[in-house]
Amino acid sequence: MLEIFAAITTPECANVAVPEATEQAIRYYNSGNVLWILEQTWGLIVPLLFLLWGLTGKMSRFAHQWGKKWYFVIVIYLAMFLAISQLLNFPLDFYAGYLRQHDYGLSTQSLGRWFENYGKGLLVAFISVAAFIWVFYLLLKKSPRRWWFYGSLASIGIMFIMMFVQPIWIDPLFNKFGPMQDKKLEEKILNLAAKAGIQDGRVFEVDKSQDTKMLNAYVIGFGSTKRIVLWDTTIKQMSTNEILFVMGHEMGHYILHHVWWGMLYYGALSFVIFYLTYRSANYLMHRYRQRFGFNNLSDIASLPLLLLLISIFVLLTSPLTNYFTRYVEHEADRFGLEITQNNKAAAEAFIVLQQENLAIPRPGPIFKIWCSSHPPLGERIDFCNSYCPWKRKEPLKYSEYFQNE
Repeated sequence: MLEIFAAITTPECANVAVPEATEQAIRYYNSGNVLWILEQTWGLIVPLLFLLWGLTGKMSRFAHQWGKKWYFVIVIYLAMFLAISQLLNFPLDFYAGYLRQHDYGLSTQSLGRWFENYGKGLLVAFISVAAFIWVFYLLLKKSPRRWWFYGSLASIGIMFIMMFVQPIWIDPLFNKFGPMQDKKLEEKILNLAAKAGIQDGRVFEVDKSQDTKMLNAYVIGFGSTKRIVLWDTTIKQMSTNEILFVMGHEMGHYILHHVWWGMLYYGALSFVIFYLTYRSANYLMHRYRQRFGFNNLSDIASLPLLLLLISIFVLLTSPLTNYFTRYVEHEADRFGLEITQNNKAAAEAFIVLQQENLAIPRPGPIFKIWCSSHPPLGERIDFCNSYCPWKRKEPLKYSEYFQNE
């Protein structure tokens, strides 16, 4: 009787049904699981091949012969390492990034554009690694017992630099970012931003429709480069109210300082991973130095060993990382609901994401633990259906951030 009375007196937030996954989405999900296993396995095999074949030692000796000076030795080795690695990785990269996306009707990208972006990505990767990798090898050389600690500090600094420059120097190499084309929608978004306490908010529209049919929006950068980015595919496929919820979600990331919390988490994680790498790398190097072809971690030839170990520890800690990011995304959902107070539009936005991105609303627990950086869409729709404290005259968790309340 009490349950019936509660159901009568408690306002309903929304009653949006979670759609069943389509047959195509199920096939995309299953093939994605196989692809994830292949990518993780191959990502460990490639650096292992450099070690077991003794190739890394030979490459290091060649780099020392031609580079002469310490930094140029590192650059020459990196050029060879990246070239060979990409040749080994190319078939899987091409399938995952081009063939599979076209097979499932998710890509609008031409073959030429895919190769163009792939080449740009390789160039950016090489320049970025060449710009920073020497720091870690200098620490390995100067402080063989404390390099893991100083290396963790250096990695945090590098993360700050990359987060700052990516929105203005890297991302525009691949897509065009500009102001929103729909000025009425932009005005509504800016009004919502003002309600969230964001003055002079920066919302960028990016022309992702030339690459994909999938939808997305995100927050990136910090300080003067911090911005909310909205894919044009999202604008085309969602209604105004659905977009406003998506923007409210992204504003939640902005207001709740999730970028900074993420930096803090990854910074702490880097200390753990670098320390474990330090302990295990020294042991493996001394045991297999004849086969690996190097005697000191400060030799650039140690790069495949360090990458292999870091990849293993990143993989092992991915359930914790996914738990952290799912929590952050859930709280951004809560913020978006509280600022828009439109549960139906929020739930329907997730339905659009499910349909357009070929997502599974309720994936298995193993997938959720190891692969899901966001809460499953079924759970997010459930939350939209059940969370509306403003209707129940209950306090909002984030009301302190809202203006004119």
